[in-house]
Amino acid sequence: MAEGAYGEKRAVHEGILRRQSARESAARTYARALPIVPVRARGLTIEGADGRRYLDCLSGAGTLALGHNHPVVLEAIRRVLDSGAPLSVLDLATPVKDAFITELFRTLPSGLAGRARVQFCGPAGTDAVEAALKLVRTATGRTGMLAFTGAYHGMTAGAMAASGGAGDVRVARLPYPQDYRCPFGVGGPRGAELAARWTESLLDDPKSGVPLPAGMIVEPVQGEGGVIPAPDGWLRRMREITADRSIPLIVDEIQTGVGRTGAFWAVEHSGVTPDVLVLSKAIGGSLPLAVVVYRDDLDAWQPGAHAGTFRGNQLAMAAGTATLAHVRENALDERAAVLGSRMLSQLRELRAAFPCVGDVRGRGLMIGIELVDPESEATGPGEDSFADDHRLAAEGLRPSRTPHRADPELAAAVQRECLHRGLIVELGGRHAGVVRLLPPLTITDEQAAAVMDRLADAVAAARRQQDHGRRHRHHDTPGPGNH
Repeated sequence: MAEGAYGEKRAVHEGILRRQSARESAARTYARALPIVPVRARGLTIEGADGRRYLDCLSGAGTLALGHNHPVVLEAIRRVLDSGAPLSVLDLATPVKDAFITELFRTLPSGLAGRARVQFCGPAGTDAVEAALKLVRTATGRTGMLAFTGAYHGMTAGAMAASGGAGDVRVARLPYPQDYRCPFGVGGPRGAELAARWTESLLDDPKSGVPLPAGMIVEPVQGEGGVIPAPDGWLRRMREITADRSIPLIVDEIQTGVGRTGAFWAVEHSGVTPDVLVLSKAIGGSLPLAVVVYRDDLDAWQPGAHAGTFRGNQLAMAAGTATLAHVRENALDERAAVLGSRMLSQLRELRAAFPCVGDVRGRGLMIGIELVDPESEATGPGEDSFADDHRLAAEGLRPSRTPHRADPELAAAVQRECLHRGLIVELGGRHAGVVRLLPPLTITDEQAAAVMDRLADAVAAARRQQDHGRRHRHHDTPGPGNH
């Protein structure tokens, strides 16, 4: 590119960023960490206004199952535009809507598909969560909800109350099992068993302070919580516990659905049939769409009891139908399972090479790398409570693991170094210390290798800079004879 042309593009790029910063609200998030101006995109690749190209492993926070501007999605949108069909029709029946529902029901878990109802609501995932909470409260006549530590269900009031960052708690919070930072300090199957027992105790103890709730909402893989897959056996226990007590089980598949985790719906890994399935993101094929699918005997709505002006978005339904069909027909969920397993194996090699990589986890193409400060004292509930590892082993418990403190500064540095290398990644986790990968299901082997190479380089560079900064600070620290 000629120097003059590059300078012009750079000026356009910087001007747009400057105007956005001046005009937009302080709620901006991605634009702060990712100072790019996308102007073109295809598949995994984004081109910025300055002419730089990036590999996008954010994928619209998991919205783009087929990547940017996939031909089958564009063709589906063009067909609707060229047909002269209305683009927004509230909840009226249309051929486009009928095709979407038919394709959606074709993909549903078998135990749900035969007796399902679908509720179109506002176009965001949080709207679908609100509808699901309202649905089970209407159907059961109860008000309380069960949710899990680390959960993220959206940004509206009800969804936030069920999320891990709630400030005004109106929802009973349950432990979500995980290995690396197990709340019981044991991890593995035993940690999951303890989490399940806690749930049973809370529900069955008449003095627990938690009356029989209207429902339980759970993510089969916690995304914003740090990419933590629910153990299949534990999820089956949650299904048993809720079924035995007539508590509707809501599974939030907003980010995990449409092949992302290596199954079409992440809940299928466990064989669990939920009562309510909350869907958004990828089901709209990159356009805004959200639905709730639920068991027909919960259909206690009165006409107009839950609605939304934009629940008839025809372009999103057409794009969604094309996306669902393409994933199903090309077994992209199976592809995600194979490629994701390979990428996780490579990242575990990275963990072996860098002590700052505390944990690598995920399912399919939903991957997280937790960065820690290896020089910090190990933290966790197990160090004081379970000091005697021999006693634990004798009792059939796993010795506690006490991981190092999460390092959000290092994670942010890795994200910046990735961007310098043309790789877009997300951050998440309890302390924003987890680097997240959400590549499209269409990513090729060659692109996956490029992602792994750039990420490894970024981790190495960020760690070098951190070490250099620490040495510099130590050198500048006053001491005896160093005044």
